Amino acid sequence: MRLRKLGTWAIVFGLSLPVWAVDRPGAISGYVRNISGAPQMGAVVQILGSANRTLTVFTDGAGYYAATGLLPGLYTLKVTAPSFLPALREKVGLRPGASLNVNVTLSTLLGVMQLGPIRNLPDDDDWKWTLRSVANRPILRVFDDPTLPAEKQSHDLTGTLSFLAGSAAGGYGAGSDMSTAFTLERSVFSDGHLAFSGNVGYGVGLPAAVLRSSYSRRLMNGSTPTVGLTVRRFAASDPNLHNAALQALALSASDDFSVGDILEFKFGSELQTIQFLGHVSAFRPYGSADLHLSPDTVLEYEYATSRPDPRAEKGFDSSPADLSESNPRVSLLNFAPKMESAHHHEVSVSHREGKTNVQVAVFSDRVGDPALTGTGLTTAVGGFLLPDVSSGTFSYTGKTLDTNGLRVVLQRKVSADLTATLDYAYGGVLDLSRSDVTLQNAQPWITTQRRHALAVKLSGTAPRTRTSWIASYRWVNGSALTPVDMFNASPGQSDPFLNIFVRQPIPAMGGHVEAIIDLRNLLAQGYVPVIGQDGQTVYLVQSARSVRGGVAFTF
Repeated sequence: MRLRKLGTWAIVFGLSLPVWAVDRPGAISGYVRNISGAPQMGAVVQILGSANRTLTVFTDGAGYYAATGLLPGLYTLKVTAPSFLPALREKVGLRPGASLNVNVTLSTLLGVMQLGPIRNLPDDDDWKWTLRSVANRPILRVFDDPTLPAEKQSHDLTGTLSFLAGSAAGGYGAGSDMSTAFTLERSVFSDGHLAFSGNVGYGVGLPAAVLRSSYSRRLMNGSTPTVGLTVRRFAASDPNLHNAALQALALSASDDFSVGDILEFKFGSELQTIQFLGHVSAFRPYGSADLHLSPDTVLEYEYATSRPDPRAEKGFDSSPADLSESNPRVSLLNFAPKMESAHHHEVSVSHREGKTNVQVAVFSDRVGDPALTGTGLTTAVGGFLLPDVSSGTFSYTGKTLDTNGLRVVLQRKVSADLTATLDYAYGGVLDLSRSDVTLQNAQPWITTQRRHALAVKLSGTAPRTRTSWIASYRWVNGSALTPVDMFNASPGQSDPFLNIFVRQPIPAMGGHVEAIIDLRNLLAQGYVPVIGQDGQTVYLVQSARSVRGGVAFTF
């Protein structure tokens, strides 16, 4: 009798075991990191099941997430984080009672942007780079330095502080030989990002300063609306200009959204206003549309109304707060401020083939009241030169540039630590048609000329010393007051002539201190001589020679 009851219970247990096993829940967990391996805190991980139920979890300080109590079946993981492209992991099969590990790598929007569909490439693709335009980034570049240790980048609050000194382009304006820069960034409410940075140059009178702040938030649909505010103040330190200080304010807003994996739109605008011997305001919209023809081919249209920031590749802490490299660009004419206005249209096709990337682009530019850069000592100005105390240069109002041209960029990942880029451009530049004119009367003799430009750029990181470096040389076949293709925002972008930039971590400081060397136009090429009002020779240049160096602290 007991054996019969025992057999009955064994049959019941055997029949109920499959049902119990099917309902036994499982778990999915893993780590979320960026392409440099740094953990991403506060990333949103959505677990989408076949029953249209969504479970949302967040990563901790180590980038770890865990979703428990999941029924067996197929799941899709969607991971989003501020300033990153959304990542998808589809058809993730979970067996009854199993614990599945799924690690996700996010590709940053503001660093090296990925060419191809919006979904991430496989994890074994350790080389993510692109030739797509980066001109319309938010006003403050997110600090994401792959040379920093992972534990530093995982902190909720990150920042840098740098001190630079050196030889600016000695000339009218009594250039500053010291500057201090800082950046602070913090994640807010897991899907928001708050950033604040500044750069102060010390010179005669009031210091030249730039302060920037921005806030961005990653929405559930993958878009990242961003608002930013930039404040600039420059001391003129010239009795002829009543020692007036130039004050500029720029308020920007941008957003982006995607239509499946095919279309990607970015758009925004900036309201710029200047107070200096008068008041000038301008509205600067911009936008781009990317059509992904295939995973390796992108067709892009771009519209821009401001020049791209040439310092974005090196980091804000290496950029002196000067007028020649910050928007809005301002000059002076008859004691009245002139704000540079621009309309840039560009159509490009970018294609990746293995470790080689190629871009072909055609563009059309119209730049009104261009702010030309000059250097040299002069004592009489007559209200047509605007001195820049931070760089030792001055701004001079040029004639309207109306041109079109083309660009071809070839970039190849030679090795994991070395990237080579070749950039060819053909288009119009501003140049002096006469060489024996005075600076005050030079504007009528400024004309548009066609020029060829060829640039070679090498960049990489030394594997043992972790030295990050960029070396470039940009040649042009004739004199020019402005660069060929001045709106170039591709990886082929480089400063005119010979430039060297180095960031060297100091091992004794645990990698939190870096030495910085920034050499621009080292051979002082491209100087176009003109006669100043006082009879002295001054120069109009594409880029003024400067030698700067210092240290940067990260925390």
